[in-house]
Amino acid sequence: MSTLRTAVTGGAGFIGSHLVDYLMSKGHYVKVFDNFSAGKIENIRQWMSHERFELYKVDLKDRNAVFEKLKDVDVVFHLAANPEVRLGSQDPYAIYSDNVEVTFNVLEAMRLNGIKYIVFTSSSTVYGETNVRPTPEDYSPMEPISVYGASKLACEALIMGYAHTFNIKALILRLANIVGPRAQHGVIYDFIHKLLADPTQLEILGDGSQRKSYLYISDCIEAIYHLFMEFTKSNTLIEVYNIGSQDWITVKEIADIVVEEMGLKGVKYRFTGGVEGGRGWRGDVKYMLLDVSKALEKGWRPKHTSQEAVRLAARALIKEVGKC
Repeated sequence: MSTLRTAVTGGAGFIGSHLVDYLMSKGHYVKVFDNFSAGKIENIRQWMSHERFELYKVDLKDRNAVFEKLKDVDVVFHLAANPEVRLGSQDPYAIYSDNVEVTFNVLEAMRLNGIKYIVFTSSSTVYGETNVRPTPEDYSPMEPISVYGASKLACEALIMGYAHTFNIKALILRLANIVGPRAQHGVIYDFIHKLLADPTQLEILGDGSQRKSYLYISDCIEAIYHLFMEFTKSNTLIEVYNIGSQDWITVKEIADIVVEEMGLKGVKYRFTGGVEGGRGWRGDVKYMLLDVSKALEKGWRPKHTSQEAVRLAARALIKEVGKC
């Protein structure tokens, strides 16, 4: 494929808008679908008048609107989702409707409009708390411990079912924690805002020993694009890849980096102790490190470690807060 006609659901959000930037820079046509519940127009404003760009303010839970507007594209990059893992314990229906129901509507629109490629950003949370780390794509049993993780696994199953039934080619990417500018949630974002409110102390959910993989946004976008272009050359119907850094970092270490980047001294850490052995909240996977060797074999390689990703993200988000 040379010039692509693409659709990006959730294209005004954190990861989605960076993907839009990348696709536009590569000369592709881009249609963005977003209801702006989390996305921001500022993230895509630079493309608003471009001839290769179209914006559809659509609630993807509106099935008829999706069927009518999601057409005439080669590939759907399906990033629209409710990203708040913690919300699942408070409002599980919101996670279901924003993730599973929306994915069903997107797949139905693809079926009815003859769209043959979908790239789905799944999550490391589909694995649950594993006993094999780094965790490979064929790990079993997959046992999510959050409603969010369960919703992503349900979406994967729907996509696979549609792929086999309707010959839709599906690329599923299980992402680690993605960090960088434009993020509106996550531990770095939370720490910055807590410290702005009170620079003398920092509440840290859990016991601080939670250890996970963090990937910088540019590495993530390059992985999405590179693996899709490789996928178009293959004869396989479905491919699944882990996407993350090759190391991990603790929540306490993240706090240290954020405090340092904010130029603060003498900050007192207050650990909540968490639940179920020091998790930040019920459903929080305490240890996560993905095996990314399969993606590496396809020629993608992250440029940043987890620590470097966290530091770059902290600098970017601190700068963004200063502009508000």
